[in-house]
Amino acid sequence: MLNERMVALGTQRSVIRELFEFGKMRAAEVGAENVFDFSIGNPSVPAPDVVNETALQLIKESDPVLLHGYTSAQGDIAVRQMIADSVKRRFDFDCRPENLYVTVGAAAGLCCCLNGLCNPGDEVIVFAPYFPEYKVFIEGAGASMTLIPADIEAFQIDFDTFEKSINKNTKAVIVNSPNNPSGAVYSEETVKKLADILDAKSAEFHQPIYLIADEPYREIVFNNTTVPYLPKYYKNTLVCYSWSKSLSLPGERMGYIFIPDCVEQQELVYAAIAGAGRSLGYVNAPSLFQRVCAMCADETADISIYETNKKILAKGLKDMGYHVVEPEGTFYMFPRTLIADDVAFCEKAKDFNLLIVPGVGFGCPGHTRISFCVPTARIEKSLSAFEQLAKSFR
Repeated sequence: MLNERMVALGTQRSVIRELFEFGKMRAAEVGAENVFDFSIGNPSVPAPDVVNETALQLIKESDPVLLHGYTSAQGDIAVRQMIADSVKRRFDFDCRPENLYVTVGAAAGLCCCLNGLCNPGDEVIVFAPYFPEYKVFIEGAGASMTLIPADIEAFQIDFDTFEKSINKNTKAVIVNSPNNPSGAVYSEETVKKLADILDAKSAEFHQPIYLIADEPYREIVFNNTTVPYLPKYYKNTLVCYSWSKSLSLPGERMGYIFIPDCVEQQELVYAAIAGAGRSLGYVNAPSLFQRVCAMCADETADISIYETNKKILAKGLKDMGYHVVEPEGTFYMFPRTLIADDVAFCEKAKDFNLLIVPGVGFGCPGHTRISFCVPTARIEKSLSAFEQLAKSFR
C-alpha cells in the first residue's frame, strides 16, 4: 500500500508548474515570441558577472577534492562565517556561524524549520495570499495550516482575525515580505503590531510562538521601500533566506536559515532544525555554490529591470480597467480578475496566449498572479493580449 497523500502530491502538480509546461508546448506550436508566459518566478535577468567569475576562480584555484566534497551538514564553517559577516554588515544585527544552517534554497529552509518545530496537532498560521507550497510543507511536517483571509485593498494583515486565530496549538507564523504573489511589503508599523501580538500570546500560553520569515525577495523592492528585518522586532524569529532571486540562481538551490541567539533555547532549536535536515535527507547544500554565494552575498543581479517592467505593466493594466494594487517589491503583480471566477478567467487568457495563474491557489480567489520577471519586450508586446482579454468580458 502506497502513501496515498504522496501519490496525490505526485499526480496533482502545481498549477504554476502545469502552466509553465503548457507554455513550453505552446511555444513549440506558435513560436516562443508569440507566447506571453507569466506563470513562473524564473528570473530572466542573468546572474551578475561576479558569480561566474567566482565560480571559475574556485574551480581553477581550489583543491577539487575539497571543492566538490562533502561539507559539514550545516554548511562549511568558512561559508557560514562569510554569511554571518554579511548579515552583520547589512542589518546591523549580531550573527555567528553557529547561528546559520545552510540549505538547499528557502524551500528546504522552511521544511527544516517546520519539521524541527512542529508536533502532531500543532498549527501554523499563514496570511493570504500565500505561496501555495506552504500548505504542503506544513502538512508534511505533521501540522495543520490556519489561513488568515487577505485584505484585498492593500494586502496587509487582518490583525483582528489573526489575533483571534492564535491558540494553545499555534506553533509558528509564516511571514513572506516582500510577498509572493501580491508584492506587498509589511511596514515597520505592521511588523511592530505583529510582534506585540505574538509577545502577548506567547506569554498567555506560556510557550514561544515562532515567527518564520521567508525572505527570497528581500532585495527586490521599488521606490526605495524598506523591508524591516524581523529579528530586530521579535526575538523568536527564524529567517529563511535564498539567493534564487537576488542573484538569479533559482536552479542552484542555495539558501540558509538564521537562528539568532535571542531565540528561546537557541541551541535546542538549532539542533531540532539540524535534526530535521538530517531526517529529510539534506546531506549538505551544494559544495561549490555554498562558496560562490557566500563570496557574493552582498551582490545582486540587475534587479532595476523589474521596476521598469512593473511600471509598464501596472500602467497598461490600469488604463485597460484592471484593478491593480501596485507591488512594492518582488516581480509579481496580483490584479483582480474581470469576472469572479479567476480559474475561468485564466483559462480564457490562454486563447490569447497569455499564461497567468489563478489567485484561488494562493488563497485569494478573484485575482491572478502575473510574474513579470521576463524580458521587457515581452511585457510591452503582451499589452495588446491583455486588452483583447479585457474586451472579451465587456
